[in-house]
Amino acid sequence: MTALLYQTDAYLKQFDAVVTAVDEAARAVILDRSAFYPGGGGQPCDFGELTVSDVVFPVTQVKKQGGDVLHFLGGESPLPAVGAPVSGTIDWQRRHALMRTHTAMHILCGCVFRDYGAQVTGGNMEPLEGRMDFEFANLRAELVAEIEAAINREVVAARQVRVNILPREQAFQIPDLIRTKINLLPEGIAEIRTVEIVGLDLQADGGTHVQNTAEVGKISVADYKSKGAINKRIYIRVR
Repeated sequence: MTALLYQTDAYLKQFDAVVTAVDEAARAVILDRSAFYPGGGGQPCDFGELTVSDVVFPVTQVKKQGGDVLHFLGGESPLPAVGAPVSGTIDWQRRHALMRTHTAMHILCGCVFRDYGAQVTGGNMEPLEGRMDFEFANLRAELVAEIEAAINREVVAARQVRVNILPREQAFQIPDLIRTKINLLPEGIAEIRTVEIVGLDLQADGGTHVQNTAEVGKISVADYKSKGAINKRIYIRVR
């Protein structure tokens, strides 16, 4: 299994690891530990580089496969062998933009749940922009303006963002731990990672976040649409 370094330190930009498996056909390697986020929960995977001796491989895709993380490598150099020591470097500009965006999405989710009791029905993001779907029967311009003002007040409030990994039984004692309409946590997961925006939001989440809402920057609601009778979509941008 790959140790997931990003789960406890989202600011880790470089790390050392060892190759534990090689997939020649997919041009991918598995490492014993990795700071690369493999994608999931609406957050795209990280990009970056793996260096083996003096050979630098671009990491073009990262994907979770069971307990392992596959790192897909570009270039034409022969893949490193099992047991080879490697050095990984995250594309920090992209990662930090995604961290800011993901925390912005949690601010949006927290405000909408707190103020209107609406659950999330879907979401997706790219660096500095994202969209989230909520169970709203009606969504009008005045309400969207209220939401935009509320989420930016939370940015200015400079709320601390905390990450914890809890035993499943303890985690599910937290009220409203799952903010999505469908519980996406499989029964077999023994530990649950939670992300808390102190004083605003606490939910299960596996992605990367900034340490304080002030680091997010200004959030604007770029658009909103109806995607069904009780499904409304809000688009945000982070500056």
